[in-house]
Amino acid sequence: MKKNVGSLDRAVRIAVGLVLIALVFVGPKTPWGWIGVVPLATGIIRWCPAYMPFHIKTCHKR
Repeated sequence: MKKNVGSLDRAVRIAVGLVLIALVFVGPKTPWGWIGVVPLATGIIRWCPAYMPFHIKTCHKR
């Protein structure tokens, strides 16, 4: 797996993931908030499978 998620994209994914997960505990308390695990995981590992078919890379080329 090559990295295809850049720094800004990574920060946004992690923040959104944490907010969605936090909503499970303090917000409407629905299990749909656990969908935040997906952007959190893709932000941590810096690889998004949805980017592959479209050849999208938000990280800098080296």
